[in-house]
Amino acid sequence: MEKVYFMDDRSQSNQTSLVAKMLTLFDAARFGDMIKPNDVVAVKLHMGEFNNTAYIRPVYVRALVDKIKSLGGDPMVVDTTTLPYFTYASRVTALDHLKTVARNGFTMASVGCPIVIADGFAGTDDVRIDLPEGFILKEQYIGAGIALADSMIMLSHFKGHPMGTYGGALKNMGVGCASKRGKLNLHLGGHPRYGLRARPYVPERCVGKNCPDFDICRQICSVGAIKVTEKRIQWDKEKCVGCLACLPLLAMCGVAMMADDYFDATSAAIADSALAAAKALGPKKIGYINLALDISPFCDCVTYSDRAIVPNLGVFASWDPVALDSACLQKATESSGMPGSVAMAKGVMDPGLPKFTACGSFMGISQEIQPNVGQKIGLGSREYELVDVPPMDNDVPFTFSRIPAGAKHSKLFAKKGDIYPPGGFKRADEVDLEDMR
Repeated sequence: MEKVYFMDDRSQSNQTSLVAKMLTLFDAARFGDMIKPNDVVAVKLHMGEFNNTAYIRPVYVRALVDKIKSLGGDPMVVDTTTLPYFTYASRVTALDHLKTVARNGFTMASVGCPIVIADGFAGTDDVRIDLPEGFILKEQYIGAGIALADSMIMLSHFKGHPMGTYGGALKNMGVGCASKRGKLNLHLGGHPRYGLRARPYVPERCVGKNCPDFDICRQICSVGAIKVTEKRIQWDKEKCVGCLACLPLLAMCGVAMMADDYFDATSAAIADSALAAAKALGPKKIGYINLALDISPFCDCVTYSDRAIVPNLGVFASWDPVALDSACLQKATESSGMPGSVAMAKGVMDPGLPKFTACGSFMGISQEIQPNVGQKIGLGSREYELVDVPPMDNDVPFTFSRIPAGAKHSKLFAKKGDIYPPGGFKRADEVDLEDMR
């Protein structure tokens, strides 16, 4: 059984801060063993959508980048372009993506290394990976900047996800490492059974140009598969590539929904795509860290962040992404739901109930599909040993400066001279605190 290293989310000292725990688990798992001097090391994470607030904070990334540099590695923070997914795209090109993540606090100055959109400006700079062992995908396309790296740390925010049911290491790797055409593949664009071409289409529900949103529908499709007439919408399913840009609009109108089993098949395809990324880098070239914090019901790819569905669980690390996600799912299942969250609305507050099947998925899709497929195709194992890791004894690596405050202040006080005014500050000698209580 693969080990999953774990530290809970409680913090009461330098050594038990969440940043320190992340680095402690990095050492406990011996991720440094795969980093050789001058190796290009990709740090893969989701840097958040426009106005999302639950994504991993830049401070974690900076600490990890500094750790990689200390081992002689040459780090880069990576992500890939997206399909539109929404009506208005904010990460669909490298330019859009960099603007969005800079607004979220991710720049070369903040993280300490370059930020690379690994599949290029338009998402077609990729490497094709043959995938005969795939459950549904038999090939996949991985962003070149990731596939050509020497090693990678997969730093993932564990939370819910509207299509994958939950998002963890498998989703961060399976979706996040795929190029734009890789995403078209894993979202089953053009698939005759599960893709958008197979979805129910009811054009008579459209009122054409009488709809206030008709002009958006007119412009929403990048391949010209949608046209709006005076009284109807026309959809050419043979042209449709499955980019999902039209999904929010057409689904709300009831004009077009999803094919049967679409979400189940997409969850399976995420695991296939994750295997492709693992094959691109090679065995023991990826270390996985999950931060099970701010566990929102939906992914960091939506433009808002709802209340967490369970309390913070902690920090997890492993060489096996299937075991890692399985451990996080188990911890979430064992947890009580968060009062006032979607978990309460969906009736899954009690320990022992699966939280993401109810809260992460639109359709109640099983949260077990991703790890089950991952195990079936040989990406990892659902059997794991959870190893509780104690904090480091020495807090020096986790302090800002090794110079005690007195040594700094004594110079300032001596030079400035008037920091403490002669005779002291003007203050009342005694007040009635009981009255304030």
